[in-house]
Amino acid sequence: MAEIGLHDLRPNAGSTKDRKRLGRGKGSGQGKTAGKGHKGYNARSGGGVRPGYEGGQMPLYMRLGKLRGPHMKKSMPIGPFRTYAVPVNVGRLAALFEAGAEVTPEALVEKRIVKNTRTPIKILGDGDLDKALTVRMHLFSASARAKIEAAGGTVELL
Repeated sequence: MAEIGLHDLRPNAGSTKDRKRLGRGKGSGQGKTAGKGHKGYNARSGGGVRPGYEGGQMPLYMRLGKLRGPHMKKSMPIGPFRTYAVPVNVGRLAALFEAGAEVTPEALVEKRIVKNTRTPIKILGDGDLDKALTVRMHLFSASARAKIEAAGGTVELL
């Protein structure tokens, strides 16, 4: 029995076809204009409509809604002064800090609640707080401020 090597491998007979050779004379059936017809935009080099063109109809990518909002990475930046804050709930502070602790942006980064101190942080009122904390932050919701003060803590804006 003969040994088979990689040099012997070929596709099965009839499984592949030669590419159509355009513009190679009358006998080929695709000579002269090479299947492009006579003149016009599509006969020219580089001719043809761009992808997504729908013949003047409003294209699909323009008919669909746009993502908007300050907290979405893919959103459209509307205006040069768009700002946003990283939300942190009061319940999260209660779980991670001892009574009498000072809560600052640096402390939140240390506890890995937020990634960095470059973006402003807003304290929101979701959850319960039963410890007196000194919270120094950029922004507070009204409910968060009320919960911190009700627990005997203090609120300071940065």
